[in-house]
Amino acid sequence: MNIVLCVTGSVAATQSIKLAREFKREGHNIKCFMTEEATKIIHPNAMEFATGDSVVLELSGAIEHVKYSQVDLILVAPATANCISKFTYKIADNPVNTLLITAEGHNTPILFVPSMHDSMYSAIADNIEKSKSSLVGFMNPRMDEGKAKFPFTKDIILESLRWINKNKEDNIFKDKKILISLGGTYEPIDPIRGITNKSSGKMGLELAKQAYIRGADLTLLKAHTTVNIPSIFNTIITETTEEMRNKACGIINDFDLFFATAAVSDFKPISKKNYKISSDFDLSLDFKPINKIIKEIKDLNPNIFMVGFKADYHVSNKDLINSANEQIDFAGTDLVIANDVGRENCEFGSDNNEVAFVTSDSVEYDKGSKKQLAVNIFNKLESLL
Repeated sequence: MNIVLCVTGSVAATQSIKLAREFKREGHNIKCFMTEEATKIIHPNAMEFATGDSVVLELSGAIEHVKYSQVDLILVAPATANCISKFTYKIADNPVNTLLITAEGHNTPILFVPSMHDSMYSAIADNIEKSKSSLVGFMNPRMDEGKAKFPFTKDIILESLRWINKNKEDNIFKDKKILISLGGTYEPIDPIRGITNKSSGKMGLELAKQAYIRGADLTLLKAHTTVNIPSIFNTIITETTEEMRNKACGIINDFDLFFATAAVSDFKPISKKNYKISSDFDLSLDFKPINKIIKEIKDLNPNIFMVGFKADYHVSNKDLINSANEQIDFAGTDLVIANDVGRENCEFGSDNNEVAFVTSDSVEYDKGSKKQLAVNIFNKLESLL
């Protein structure tokens, strides 16, 4: 992607260096415009280092405001009250605002990341509302310690890529309602002990990022994970399989796609003690099977497209595919992502995986990082939806 990063005179400009570097690491081309006030907070050389390109500080005969106005995204981070208000009333008295007005005229997507004192943010609320359109968006501040703070770098990147894709006419995932379960459920045997599994939630998180980036209306059903979930995601916290089942069944009619990546428990104790079980004696527990969440989804929402995940341990490819087909027959899954967690570097919690994409009439194999597999899964869905 080709992105122009505009830096204005907020103290949060110190975060723009890191933001530009992260965009570069993700493989995007970044060009920077800075206002005069921004240069009083960070030196333009810092942004030149971060972007690998010269910084536009003033307009010249090269008409930089026109040259860089038709890119994939104009990102203003941080955006001051001054910059936003001038954009609202189309005042072009600096390189950044001149670029923004030109870009809006070319229907280029623009995303503002406001950064200012709470009182100023409230005072320009009307200007923000007046400026919003299908192509002009505003990212919400990160609420922390009762204050509106500059969002995390990774959240800004996710929101930026999402804003680009939300404005692509051929994006089939735009505004699709997607539900993703992730993590490992936990079944208590007493107030402080229980049974669970080693699921990290990494695959589910990468799929969630792809769904969000591609413009979907995303909701997560989260059990225990070892990964941090972005605060900008709509996340429902669950612990046990029964809690996840009740939440899923209660909302599933609202969704177009369901990714069942969570590793849900197959059994739970028949009885849970309301006291800590003593460790002084031998312990024997009785378990009962739990109804599978995935079995109920199609009964409740026959039109939903369901992606199931099937993990096996030290099996042949033939047995792995058979297990996937059994899930299709059992639950009506439209696509199963099957993998063997007994293979080296493919265990629970690993960053990579080897998988089989299984439908009722096809099998395809793939391997790579979970991030790349998530991309490939969504690309595969484009031909199936």
